[in-house]
Amino acid sequence: QVRLEESGGGLVQAGASQRLSCAASGRTFTLYDMGWFRQAPGKERDFVAAITATGSSTYYADSVRGRFTISRDNAKDTVDLQMNSLKPEDTAVYYCAAAQLTASSGSLNSPFAYAYWGQGTQVTVSS
Repeated sequence: QVRLEESGGGLVQAGASQRLSCAASGRTFTLYDMGWFRQAPGKERDFVAAITATGSSTYYADSVRGRFTISRDNAKDTVDLQMNSLKPEDTAVYYCAAAQLTASSGSLNSPFAYAYWGQGTQVTVSS
């Protein structure tokens, strides 16, 4: 069992930056590829970014590439999402997730690849 808790959400203006953090506890954090997803009201949960267990590879949705950066600290069992140049369309609840141990890197953009989820943190970007 992996427990995940997100923090860092809130209200910001368009163009600003915000950093989300996800703290993991339970099973060995370094075993898991990690991802961030987001869900806006009335919409599906969409992939944002993912990072492999060692941090050697990262993946991004086209909508955030160049603006968002995912990183992890395996000594602290945390994974962060640095969000720059925020837009109103980035408004959503952001979820941290730990991938299934059998997930391939090619599947990390799918929510079905993930076994554990946090409760989510709201990010609201005003225009």
